[in-house]
Amino acid sequence: MFSKELFGERIRELRQKKNEVQSDLAQLLDVRVSHISEIERGHRTTSPERIVLLCQHFKVSSDYLLGLTDNPKPRK
Repeated sequence: MFSKELFGERIRELRQKKNEVQSDLAQLLDVRVSHISEIERGHRTTSPERIVLLCQHFKVSSDYLLGLTDNPKPRK
């Protein structure tokens, strides 16, 4: 089952592993920093198009970001 909280936690963890700040992701997704903050706190999600950008940027599967699997590797 989808959880906004888990989605936000995974975005935050992936961002921190890349030593990025919220403004880096905001620029990538063309949103305000407050949008990224709300996502990471589990208060908001984002569009499917932006989820694709996040998956490509972090090189993880959408199933991982959405909490449907614990395996971050995308399928081939």
